Amino acid sequence: MTQEIKHLQLPLDPEVAAQLELGQMVTVTGRMFTGRSRFHIRAAEDNVFPPIDYGQINCFFHVGPVMQRTEDGWTVVTAEPTSSIRFERYGADIVRKFGLRTLMGKTTMGPRTAAALRETGGVYLSKIGLCGNKLAEQVKCVEEVHFLDELGKTEATWVFDVEQFGPFFVAIDTQGRSYFEDLDREAARRQKMVEEKLGISPEFDFTSVNPEDDPCA
Repeated sequence: MTQEIKHLQLPLDPEVAAQLELGQMVTVTGRMFTGRSRFHIRAAEDNVFPPIDYGQINCFFHVGPVMQRTEDGWTVVTAEPTSSIRFERYGADIVRKFGLRTLMGKTTMGPRTAAALRETGGVYLSKIGLCGNKLAEQVKCVEEVHFLDELGKTEATWVFDVEQFGPFFVAIDTQGRSYFEDLDREAARRQKMVEEKLGISPEFDFTSVNPEDDPCA
């Protein structure tokens, strides 16, 4: 049975956010802003960030889009999300600084960002089986770009107006619960059951794949 996709309006209403469940598939419609490493570092360490109305444009999309200039302005060629976990060092600071209620990207984020989302009543939405080219088609227009000359197209902050953008799935909910952490715990539980069923000793350990741990390396 195919899971129903919930269509969300941005900026995300606190009551709507609180009702979202881990693993739920969603799309978003409205305005979002983009950013990668330079956005996080500059905003968190240097207090330098685009002059955006973060109360209204409250969805932060982790992406370095491929952009093309046209006679009418800019168009999105592709918008493949980048891995969000690499921003965990700054994630909590950014969520609190801008009161973010929606983060979007790929993979997941860690406990500090999850705790900050719990404070703001926010969620993290992760990529599910879709490609950046398809997401680009869901961008209705490119409204603004900030720091383009300074940072270039990939690291610049873009403001997109999107329609039924996604689907993504809820990877961290407003209570700070993480889909991937729950998945890890369940996998560990099942692994123990499998080992017991197969008679594998509790003393058994897996071979390390880290070269630093290999005495023969």
